[in-house]
Amino acid sequence: MSEQWVVLFTKSNAERQVSSALYERGIEVFLPTVKRRYGHQWQECPFFPCYLFARVDFEQVSYSTVAWTLGLRRVVAFGDRLAVMPDEAIEMIRQRLTEIEAQGGLPTYGFQRGDEVRFKEGPLQGLHAIFEGPMEPAERVQVLIRFLGQTYQREVAAANLERVPQSERKQKRPRRTRGRGRRIRQPADASPRSGN
Repeated sequence: MSEQWVVLFTKSNAERQVSSALYERGIEVFLPTVKRRYGHQWQECPFFPCYLFARVDFEQVSYSTVAWTLGLRRVVAFGDRLAVMPDEAIEMIRQRLTEIEAQGGLPTYGFQRGDEVRFKEGPLQGLHAIFEGPMEPAERVQVLIRFLGQTYQREVAAANLERVPQSERKQKRPRRTRGRGRRIRQPADASPRSGN
């Protein structure tokens, strides 16, 4: 057996902790990171949250040296076979990160929870939805789609959405009753009360 890239699954927000601990033990680690914008600030964040890669030869380094690292949930395996990444795949990830860095980081779309958005293309083109929040990776987001009287939550590509201009947003009709036919008095209906 020779050195190979194994996939590590960490606890939430523990990627750097695991990376540093393994590096201190002399193990080569690759933690793919990318710049993301949060509000007005850019932060360096893991490209694959909770995942990183370590180049290990388990004939030279004991499995427990890696597996018992603080912050690590597990060394990813399928049955009794370790999830191994070929060198070419690691290089491809490095190249993709270099391209993203050259573009100034991951694109941001500026949607906020509750914004009315619509699909720009595809079979849902023109359909309105409500923005729910970002997903990981950042190119995908959750939206609520109302269709045939039902509301569906779906994960979609953020690049396929655009904010609906204020002039085109659907206005909510005011409620007319409180239930059981009891009317709600609207300001236009209000008649001045006579004083005592």
